[in-house]
Amino acid sequence: MGALKIAFWTSAGLLAYTQAGYPLLLAAWDRARRTRGARVAGERSTGAPPAGTSSAPPVAAAMVATTDGGRAAAPAGGAPPAERPYVTLVIAAHREAAVIAGKVRNALALDWPEDRLQVIVACDGSPDETPRLAREAGADVVLELPWGGKVRAQDAAVRAADPRSSIIAFSDANSAWRADALAHLVERLEEPGVGYACGQVRFVDASGGTNQEGLYWRYEMWLRERESRLCSVTAGNGAIYAVRRADYVEVDPVMGHDLSFPFNFVRRGRRAVYEPAALATEKMVPSIEGEWARKRRMMSHAWPIVLRGGMLSPRGYPPAYAVMIASHRALRYGAPLLHAVALGTSGALAGTAPVYATAFAAQAGLFGGALLGRRLRARPLLVARYYVLTNAAIVAGLWDHLRHGTPAGWAPPEGTR
Repeated sequence: MGALKIAFWTSAGLLAYTQAGYPLLLAAWDRARRTRGARVAGERSTGAPPAGTSSAPPVAAAMVATTDGGRAAAPAGGAPPAERPYVTLVIAAHREAAVIAGKVRNALALDWPEDRLQVIVACDGSPDETPRLAREAGADVVLELPWGGKVRAQDAAVRAADPRSSIIAFSDANSAWRADALAHLVERLEEPGVGYACGQVRFVDASGGTNQEGLYWRYEMWLRERESRLCSVTAGNGAIYAVRRADYVEVDPVMGHDLSFPFNFVRRGRRAVYEPAALATEKMVPSIEGEWARKRRMMSHAWPIVLRGGMLSPRGYPPAYAVMIASHRALRYGAPLLHAVALGTSGALAGTAPVYATAFAAQAGLFGGALLGRRLRARPLLVARYYVLTNAAIVAGLWDHLRHGTPAGWAPPEGTR
């Protein structure tokens, strides 16, 4: 009985920390940092040095004069056109005939000097008219590659990029960037120590579908913004991001950049940041069931990074980042196991105390609500269904990876083009 109680309280406590405790920790941590920054700024404005110091170094002073604890307040793209860096924007594409022309036009319309922006479409074994349509739309370079996966297509595009390009940006074919998005990403990369910057994606659901991804995504972006301010993000976004070319690293073809790049950059002494002003929009998978399938595929690519890619090893991490990886990645991916343990132990202990009976009933209610959400489109039931299926996708992705490995090839999710 004692072992069951220990297992229950451990699993329940870790679940509570993962979903609510970690956000509260980030909020308190961020508030303390801001309070300290405001105090230091006030001491500087009055001419008084910070306690325990005789004078403030120039770098520290520059860090205080920011809008979010790390991003300079100067407007994006403020440098004269002739002084802006050369940028190559890479669009990896497989079967993107429906959207590639619009994406190329969107890229060419970015607020960046035309003679300093190169657009490369890396066609990863596209069996349709994607290459022809990309050329007709005005792409500077169109690579027709054998089907080897998105990462290898991106690697080939980086090697083919204009030698003058010091920054390489990446986008999905179905993502539309706001005109100033590239300028905001470049601005972040010009900060000392930053090697990777990802933007914000807003999902559009014009069909009025049942997917609750928007709710989850707002929660995720809230976490990501604070991780970025405090240290570095633990995951990026494949739809809109950029890196310094000198920092680009080729990873295993089954390990996507959005999960493998941030921690690898941190290990190399660089920061990986989130810039919410770099905005893109993307069509949402219309249903929860479609989102389940998409996340299952995503997790089959995430598990190789977790199991053999080195993400969970703390070697090379600053202490703060190690806490973030453990909280936001290790415990998040372990949540299905924690739920199973909490459900089983609370059920076994339900007759011994009201707290266990209540815990068992709450979990049964969650799963029951998820089942009802298939037929009843009430918002609370849909949220329960989304949560349960998202956690189930973590397990299904692990099963897929262990059973037959993770293929490098990829295909656009249904309903997002």
